[in-house]
Amino acid sequence: MPIRWSALEVSEAMDEVEELVSKAEPFLAEAEARAGKATGIAKLPEYMGQRLHRLIFTIQHRQTIKTSITGIRENIPEGAIETDRQARMQQSLGLDALQHNHFAEWLGQQMKEE
Repeated sequence: MPIRWSALEVSEAMDEVEELVSKAEPFLAEAEARAGKATGIAKLPEYMGQRLHRLIFTIQHRQTIKTSITGIRENIPEGAIETDRQARMQQSLGLDALQHNHFAEWLGQQMKEE
C-alpha cells in the first residue's frame, strides 16, 4: 500500500536537521564546558549546583537528537524515498504519471517523435 506522505521530504528535512545539529555541536560543547566551570564557583549554594549539573546532563544528552533522527529515517518504508525521487523527477520533466496512465507507452511515443 503506497504511503500518502512524502518520504523524500521527510528524509530531506532530516538532512537539514542533522546539518544544523552538527553546526551547533561546537557551541553545545562550549556551553557544557562553561556550565562545568560554573559548578566550581566559590560558595555556590547546593541548589544552584544541582541546577548546573542538570544543565550539564541535558547538554550531554544531545546525542538523543541524533538517535531520534536515525529513528525517523529507519521508519521510512523501504524504497519510498526512491519512489518519491522518481515521481519528483517525472513531475519536473512535465511527465506527471497521474495524467499518463500508460507512462511507458507515452514515453515511447515521445521518443519516436524526436
